[in-house]
Amino acid sequence: MPSASEDEIRVRLEGVRERIRAAAERAGRDPDGIQIVAVTKSLPSEAVRAGYAVGLRIIGENRIEEAEPKQTALLDLPGLDWHMVGHVQSRKARRAAEAFSMVHSVDRIKIAELLDREAGSGGRILPVLLECNVSGESSKWGWPLADRFAWPQAAAEFAEIAKLRNLNVLGLMTMAPRVQHPESTRPVFRKLRELREFLRSETSRDWPELSMGMSDDYEMAVEEGATMLRLGRVIFGPRQQA
Repeated sequence: MPSASEDEIRVRLEGVRERIRAAAERAGRDPDGIQIVAVTKSLPSEAVRAGYAVGLRIIGENRIEEAEPKQTALLDLPGLDWHMVGHVQSRKARRAAEAFSMVHSVDRIKIAELLDREAGSGGRILPVLLECNVSGESSKWGWPLADRFAWPQAAAEFAEIAKLRNLNVLGLMTMAPRVQHPESTRPVFRKLRELREFLRSETSRDWPELSMGMSDDYEMAVEEGATMLRLGRVIFGPRQQA
């Protein structure tokens, strides 16, 4: 299956932005405060190039091995911002710290410490988000925070991570379950927002970013407070089959 053309991506993106605007207005929010992270998992560098041509600048990748060749192929495009949105393995922390301008998926203290060390060795401050499993699904990564009784301990751990010198902890990320009816994801997004409010009350930080919402449920995520949407198929069309 060939990659979507620039015109196809432009049309889809215009529709997505209009739905984001409408959802933001329903929630009394400013749509300009919501960023699209264009997820290009399994797509070739040409798809990223076509997205760039229609205004996409933040590119999300799930695997370091897939991101690095694309980054090399697209060095001629100024201003591309690469975000890691997939699980980070301990042995790949150095590559993640080098290859990405933000990591959405810090899912345990060990990874935070490794990224802090690697960012420091490179002389940079790495923006990160802390991944929280607020749905309770056993298949999901992240701090297990479906039970609110776990929130005080998490707040203490998050406050310690926020003290790491070479990380800039900007907020939270979650993955909603795959469901038949997208509206069913709303309680998950709402719980992440409520967790953010709890953290604000327990720590001295603002936790401004909420990375949540994907192609099937991003409108609900916007209504519940998302500031970053991780969108792939709804912009680029169906994934190529191996």
